[in-house]
Amino acid sequence: MKQTKKNIALILKGLEELYPNPKPELNFTNPFETLVATILSAQCTDKQVNKTTPKVFALYPDAFKMAECTFDELYPLVRSCGFASKAKNIIETSKILVEKYNGEVPQTMEDLVQLPGVGRKTANVVMANAFNIPAIAVDTHVFRVSNRLKLANAKNVEDTEKQLMKNIPKEDWKDAHHWLILHGRRVCTARNPKCNECTLNKLCPHYLEQK
Repeated sequence: MKQTKKNIALILKGLEELYPNPKPELNFTNPFETLVATILSAQCTDKQVNKTTPKVFALYPDAFKMAECTFDELYPLVRSCGFASKAKNIIETSKILVEKYNGEVPQTMEDLVQLPGVGRKTANVVMANAFNIPAIAVDTHVFRVSNRLKLANAKNVEDTEKQLMKNIPKEDWKDAHHWLILHGRRVCTARNPKCNECTLNKLCPHYLEQK
């Protein structure tokens, strides 16, 4: 089932009413912190990242300081966020920022995805949240919810991103990313979604097919 433009508009309006003025749940104050926090957030909860980053940012507030950091200094601080590769990638990325961008975080997808530990999802989060550039980052929540609602109909993250960019007005991309994440966490969960409570269920092919 393919959603009509009218239904897509109604879904977006419904999400906006449920989650007005959405904000990132990661804590950061500048582009460098946004980048580091987002790298740490891969396969880790925002809550855990937010517990970890205050000490990291106090010791290493910018790319110059982080580039001088060793793995043995950084990894114990970020171990609770998962893979050791995250610490390596953050240090290597910081060195590139210093050498190539005078310590600044680049603003384009092309440049961001060249950094260690940065894929399209992380790049989109940084572009949207650090620079207010329209972008839709597709994580597991966005992928699941958008495909259930048929805002996209795709088998993988990259195709989902392309379809969402086509189906959602550009000015709503940033907010739509947050709306879909929040809906995925609170209502449209991976297991046992709360379909009967969902205010969008009459527009949801996934729900209607289950009936």
